[in-house]
Amino acid sequence: MITVDTTIKSVINGKRIIIAGGLGFIGSNLAHQCLKLGADVTIYDCLDPHSGGNLYNVNSIKNDISLCYMDILNFDQLASQIANKDYFINCAASTSHPFSMREPWIDLDVNSRGVINILEAIRRFNPEVKMIHLGSSTQIGKLTYSPADEKHPEFPTDIYSANKSVSEKYVLIYARAYGLRTSVIRLSNVYGPRASIHSPDFTFINYFIGQALQNKTITVFGKGLQKRNVIYIDDVISAIFKALASDKTDGHALFVVADDHFSVADIANTTAEIMGGDVMYVSWPKERKAVEIGDAILSNKKARLFLDWSPQFCLRDGLIETQKYFCDCLNHYLR
Repeated sequence: MITVDTTIKSVINGKRIIIAGGLGFIGSNLAHQCLKLGADVTIYDCLDPHSGGNLYNVNSIKNDISLCYMDILNFDQLASQIANKDYFINCAASTSHPFSMREPWIDLDVNSRGVINILEAIRRFNPEVKMIHLGSSTQIGKLTYSPADEKHPEFPTDIYSANKSVSEKYVLIYARAYGLRTSVIRLSNVYGPRASIHSPDFTFINYFIGQALQNKTITVFGKGLQKRNVIYIDDVISAIFKALASDKTDGHALFVVADDHFSVADIANTTAEIMGGDVMYVSWPKERKAVEIGDAILSNKKARLFLDWSPQFCLRDGLIETQKYFCDCLNHYLR
């Protein structure tokens, strides 16, 4: 459960919030929590199959939100929705690393041009809106020092990560050049309720969860010794709310990541232990080995300082909460 203080409640209550990509994993969880805090919520989503949107994610709140089936690549549609909003949260993205290597033009359009469209719509029609853009920890590529912070050099190893890096820079440029209230939250392997669990394209831990919930085998490449940071969705939403409430975040990028790092093998085995299935180790596919970055040890020190935030969920507790959600609705996520 997300703990929200009175300051956050006052910041969200009564505000008009638009969530791009709001039918997806993170966006839909945000929509549920914003409604609980009294916000007027608009979801803006085109249900791109490469982005993990799912109408069931908003099934219980569909009568309480405004749902716009629109595309961030359509500037006129964006402009029509942005003018009277207080907050804009951009969760829209083409999220698959392998797909970005197969179809780089599509990834470029969604993850770069789409963000320019959002920023231009804000600049022209609502420069007072507060915008949070979701970035990715993978944009830094292989680590040159550890733990990596926001000053770490960026050498992404796949097209998705490169475009997320570029789009982050757009957000920060618009903050500095035009005085817009825009900032970036970099995320790493978010998991939890409403995630896309049917495909490895939507974060490895969520795919592990999907396999385990079906009592299937979780496949790990190599020995799975590379360290990863995984963070439960409620901790992410808590950080986003605190970022919306803070002027300190404007023009900044922040790593919002958990404190602990686990090997992929440990994550797979813990998931299987809690949810079911077993774990099998296989050789690395050539195309995946080519973009593998090794350990990804990340620091959340800046987010702690700027947001007065800290993660509350350990891996086991987050997995248990995730299992509780999916036990009654699993069939809606196996497509």
